[in-house]
Amino acid sequence: MHDLVDAAAVTGEPVVDDTEPCADLPGDAGLFRDLADRSLLRGLLALEVPLGEAPLEATGSVAAGDHRGVRDVVDHRYDEAASRGLLDDRELRLRRDDALTCAFVRVDAQRVPARRRRDAVASLRSGCGFHHTTVTKRTAARGPEPPRGPRRLAGLDDVSPENAIPAAGQPDTAALTELRMRALDVITGLAPEVLELGEVFAAAGHELALVGGPVRDAFLGRASADLDFATSARPDETIALLSEWGDAHWDIGKEFGTIGAKRFARAGRGSGTEIVVEVTTYRADEYDPTSRKPVVTFGDTLEGDLSRRDFTVNAMALRLPQLEFVDPHDGLVDLAAGVLRTPIAPEMSFDDDPLRMMRAARFAAQLGFGIEPATRQAIVDMAERMTIVSAERVRAELDKLMLSASPRAGLEVLTDTRLATYVLPELLLMKETVDEHGRHKDVYQHTLTVLEQAIDLETAPDGPVPGPDLVLRLAAVLHDCGKPATRRFEPGGGVSFHHHELVGAKLTRKRLKELRYDKDTIKDVARLVELHLRFHGYGDGGWTDSAVRRYVTDAGPLLERLHRLTRADCTTRNRRRAQRLADTYDSLEARIAELAEQEEIASIRPDLDGQQIMEILGITPGPVVGRAYRHLLELRMDRGPADEETAKADLLAWWATQD
Repeated sequence: MHDLVDAAAVTGEPVVDDTEPCADLPGDAGLFRDLADRSLLRGLLALEVPLGEAPLEATGSVAAGDHRGVRDVVDHRYDEAASRGLLDDRELRLRRDDALTCAFVRVDAQRVPARRRRDAVASLRSGCGFHHTTVTKRTAARGPEPPRGPRRLAGLDDVSPENAIPAAGQPDTAALTELRMRALDVITGLAPEVLELGEVFAAAGHELALVGGPVRDAFLGRASADLDFATSARPDETIALLSEWGDAHWDIGKEFGTIGAKRFARAGRGSGTEIVVEVTTYRADEYDPTSRKPVVTFGDTLEGDLSRRDFTVNAMALRLPQLEFVDPHDGLVDLAAGVLRTPIAPEMSFDDDPLRMMRAARFAAQLGFGIEPATRQAIVDMAERMTIVSAERVRAELDKLMLSASPRAGLEVLTDTRLATYVLPELLLMKETVDEHGRHKDVYQHTLTVLEQAIDLETAPDGPVPGPDLVLRLAAVLHDCGKPATRRFEPGGGVSFHHHELVGAKLTRKRLKELRYDKDTIKDVARLVELHLRFHGYGDGGWTDSAVRRYVTDAGPLLERLHRLTRADCTTRNRRRAQRLADTYDSLEARIAELAEQEEIASIRPDLDGQQIMEILGITPGPVVGRAYRHLLELRMDRGPADEETAKADLLAWWATQD
């Protein structure tokens, strides 16, 4: 390897890629370009030679001992995995190659300014190297785990054929390289405050690592709003260090080892933007199978903390401030393949925290990932464990799923694995409401299509229904939940679902209440379910002005959502019928707009208010005032606005009929 170093750039003991001597060599790409040209980078990675340090044997050839046993460890690990049937030949080759080539660039943040780190990214893209860099691959020790059965990344056999992972999901070197390059773009652009936080912890003798979603998102090429860290420091130590780094901190999650902090935006300090972080002590929780909550136990290692995470794609970390990538469970390979797999045996993982099963559905919706077969089968087998999870935690996961880019994919996971039995049983009942003779449409597939069409009708932030809109999406999923209970096979071969909108509204209120939704959400979603068929009475536009007023008044502030739910509910394949329905609804909306312009229809009130009613009738506040108010409102709906004298005569005429 010494032959690769430019002799003019070194004096005395050879130093690999040293910045000071090499910086004055114009046009010299240094060691990295030479290694790239000779296709020797892979060998260098296998040697794990730290750049910027003298070789172990400066005057001799690189000896086998300099390999530090990396290749032997890699070969032994994966040969053993293959012999146990855990990897097929294709994945064996991929993962052995990845173990030797999946290096992450670690930049010394104290010695290399932000401009140089950005130059490093450009250098990598052009094939050039850069200085003060260590290329390393950690091989973390794994504890024993139960056999998991054969694992394959291509041609997966799935318990649900329609959700099988395509063979194209097999990652290749190019895909992995692209992920790494995306991550470099994001991570080398981390705010200086984040690196400074790592330095604060390091100076106190503690480890700090960016973990979970932010690291995963970096590989997906997107910055994460959440900055979650794991540390070897205990909570009280973390509080002291965050107090030194930030302007404010909070310890609401202290019992779980989590401390939050904020650094306010100040001109001339760091990035000049506000930074919010959460730092959690390494965890090694113990779980009681009969309890909803883990027994919080703090751990000592980052690798141990990562092993208790939900999926391998979330079990990657970046040590700070040195920016060292840690991936003991091959999460990067799974990320490139689009596969959700647990770091440990799925049975153990889901037994520890059953909510992880629902997270699989959520990540399927958010990331578009498939679920590895053994993991999916464990969900099928262990779905009943969801009964020990609190309704609030289930609702939080359901909200994230519903607000994702593709909630349909997540809902399909819930039904295919039967998790829906313990989350949205109405959805599973809809799937089971199938007519083998085809006398009515597939209620379940219709529901998923309505959901997708409703999402398409959401507006930009400045529109009437800014997306993603939870109320509209929940209403789309539940709008036909009353059909299974109301289905009747009529004489002559017909099928009816009489009053399914009313039954559905009751079921919706019950389900959302059990999921601990707030009162406003429950009321709004149930009201949309109740009203979703109202438009079909409009026919060919035969409604009176009174009927249009009632439609608007009954919908109230939900009118724009009702417009979108009603339009989305048309899933017929008959183009003429679909166009006729669309035209009819256009007509209704036009009439609503016309009346609104004339009468302020959205805020219709009786022609007399409560105070006037009491003065005219000479009564005090009470139920009679309410009845009189509703009578005048009915008159207002039927005939439109009236002058005060007419309204007074109407009120007195009504009063004369009261006992």
